[in-house]
Amino acid sequence: MTSSPGPEQLEPTPAEIAKVRASAEQGDASAQNRLGIMYADGLGVPQDDAEAARLYRLAAEQGNAPAQYNLGVMYDAGRGVAQDDAEAVRWYRRAAEQGQAHAQFNLGVRYANGRGVPQDDTEAVRWCRLAAEQGYAVAQYSLGCSYSDGRGVAQDDAESVRWFRLAAEQGDAWAQYNLGCRYRDDRGVSQDDTEAVRWFRLAAEQGLAGGQHNLGGMYLNGRGVPQDDTEAVRWCRLAAEQGHAVGQQGLGWMYANGRGVPQDDTEAVRWYRRAAEQGNAIAQSNLGVMYASGEGVPQDDVEAVRWYRLAAEQGHALGQFNLGGIYLNGRGVPQDDAEAIRWYRLAAEQGYAAGQRNLGVAYTTGRGVRQDNVAAYTWFSLAASAASGNFLDDYVNSRDRAAERLNPDQLAEAQRLAREWDAPHPREP
Repeated sequence: MTSSPGPEQLEPTPAEIAKVRASAEQGDASAQNRLGIMYADGLGVPQDDAEAARLYRLAAEQGNAPAQYNLGVMYDAGRGVAQDDAEAVRWYRRAAEQGQAHAQFNLGVRYANGRGVPQDDTEAVRWCRLAAEQGYAVAQYSLGCSYSDGRGVAQDDAESVRWFRLAAEQGDAWAQYNLGCRYRDDRGVSQDDTEAVRWFRLAAEQGLAGGQHNLGGMYLNGRGVPQDDTEAVRWCRLAAEQGHAVGQQGLGWMYANGRGVPQDDTEAVRWYRRAAEQGNAIAQSNLGVMYASGEGVPQDDVEAVRWYRLAAEQGHALGQFNLGGIYLNGRGVPQDDAEAIRWYRLAAEQGYAAGQRNLGVAYTTGRGVRQDNVAAYTWFSLAASAASGNFLDDYVNSRDRAAERLNPDQLAEAQRLAREWDAPHPREP
């Protein structure tokens, strides 16, 4: 959860300022709050946070809920007063208890983050719900996130979708993005690519980078729209130019593969690097590949190792597999069979077919592990089940050759081990 801003204010005329000031000086709480807003935002008067806080306090102490909320914001941000989480909570609570939706939401944020109050997800949801039920879009979106994550409430995709939809229909870009994801991924609603595209587009047209990237992905794959690489690049670039790491990685991939743009390894590297430096594991792995092969950069095994390792340590299966290959062949690191097997195993345990196949080879030859034909068949079998495309026949043949080295009891044992590994690792349909 993040705190909400107040509503935007229009520039007042000099006559309006004079009238509000006169009323404020006579003790009118609403006028004091409005004049405080003028000073806070520099609307027709010199911007002055201290004067804004003074005026908010005068109104807040009279019980004016908007002023109580505004004074809470000043303490929250340290504007015109010393920053003070406890005071921010005190004023948010007084406004929230009068039903002020912005204050209810901000109080919920404080409970979610444990600032000024003990961290308490249940209380966070309670206050967020009060604001959401008043139609406050940001609170509706946050409540949808709580149901999505099961934080402070029981996890419930359908309820998450309900709140995302309420916020999305009011134009909340993050809610539109998340609702698009739910339609794309069949979570809480029936899978519907056309609806996913509609909501991604609404978010994208508001400039939300995630919506732009996901809309690009729909064009790239022809889901919910006619397949169009040029449109995919256009939307992906808009996200990438905002610093969106996944968009940068995607744009790098398009340059590397010449999809929607002329093939250009140098541009691919440029975008991979920007994403990789933000910690995107796929981009780190892809940048490692470019260094290993000398595409778009001078060939450099040491740099390849560096980027593979960063990806691998985040759990990226291809990065782990590639790092295993680096150790197996001693490129950029001292040759080390045991270390190669360690990284292959980490990839294999994630269901990465090439890692499983290479473990099968290692157990067949006894390289880096004790030779074991039963284990070899087990990993070849798992690889064959996970493989697709050009690798499928090779992996099936490796499994069948491994079976020839086993007697019936050993084969039954290897098949049992493969089934036991598969059970807690369901494959996507």
